[in-house]
Amino acid sequence: MTESLEVKTTLVKELKHAHILKVEGQPTLIIEATSGYIPFDAFQKIFDETGKLVIAHKIEKLVFDKRKMTTFHQPSMEWYYTQWKEEMLAQGLKKHRKILPDDQLFRHSVAVGREKIFSQYPDAKFTRLDMQYAETIEEALAK
Repeated sequence: MTESLEVKTTLVKELKHAHILKVEGQPTLIIEATSGYIPFDAFQKIFDETGKLVIAHKIEKLVFDKRKMTTFHQPSMEWYYTQWKEEMLAQGLKKHRKILPDDQLFRHSVAVGREKIFSQYPDAKFTRLDMQYAETIEEALAK
């Protein structure tokens, strides 16, 4: 179990490029990236495992902590939005929080990539999700 100020979490799954944690007392998971780059196959595995946990624990909020990442990968982001988020919406996962690294190029790449996905899929269900950015785990959980 790890603690961050008042946030208590339990490590549920340790994967090669990420840890998946359950926030105690809340229907919330945290995916913490543990490497600078997550290859597409590993990215899909992380979210497939997360999807199983979303269903098993009736998760309503997901925090994706990308602060250790250094490389942005558009195909992963597109799959994440157009397939995974749509599937998870049907399971009740409606709140998505993201914490980005303190890297302006990475943040710009995310903004451009997200804009591209939203313009390509303007009527997709993911466009109606509650998606917000935060700077810390505590802020992400409070939103």
